[in-house]
Amino acid sequence: MSLELRRQLIDTALAMNASGINSGTSGNLSVRCGEGMLITPTGLEYAELEVTDIVELDARGKTESHREPSSEWRIHHDIYQRRADALAIVHAHPVHCAALACLNRGIPPFHYMVAKAGGRNIRCSPYATFGTQELSDHVLVALQDRKACLMANHGLMVLGNSLKNALALAVEVENLARTYLQCLSVGEPEILDDAEMDRVVEKFRTYGRQTGD
Repeated sequence: MSLELRRQLIDTALAMNASGINSGTSGNLSVRCGEGMLITPTGLEYAELEVTDIVELDARGKTESHREPSSEWRIHHDIYQRRADALAIVHAHPVHCAALACLNRGIPPFHYMVAKAGGRNIRCSPYATFGTQELSDHVLVALQDRKACLMANHGLMVLGNSLKNALALAVEVENLARTYLQCLSVGEPEILDDAEMDRVVEKFRTYGRQTGD
């Protein structure tokens, strides 16, 4: 199982960069594994990763791997400890999400697809230095009852029930960020009210499921 998850991490990291929402060695991905997690290493090109380069961390955040984990391992660790629904995490630096994050702006309910992230809006967590407990604490608050958040002056954090779903949501949030920025270039977009967003959030709980799923 661990070997297959390692391969999935590498394949998803390559797909993340191929999608255009991330570049180079920035960003990181992880997947829950037993009581701990598997996470991409720091500073290595995804195209050069071998399964042995993937870092395994236990429930305390300790590792015996020969590679160092991503500098943001603490956020991943804390999310898994707090969120039973988080089975995979994608952190990336998409251009449009990062632009909004540098404005310290989240994504309001200007479009019903915002509800795909689990709530009425997509929050932006306050800034803190990368790799710190302070940053992790901010992200946990921004992710409360959500599956995605922006990180001020930084990027995007997304969780899902699989690597495939987490990456798909990351791509969707970047699309929303691009559309929102285009709206702002003309003016403030119309905002959907809370009642409508609550309806859409509820519909997304079963959206896409086939009979018998």
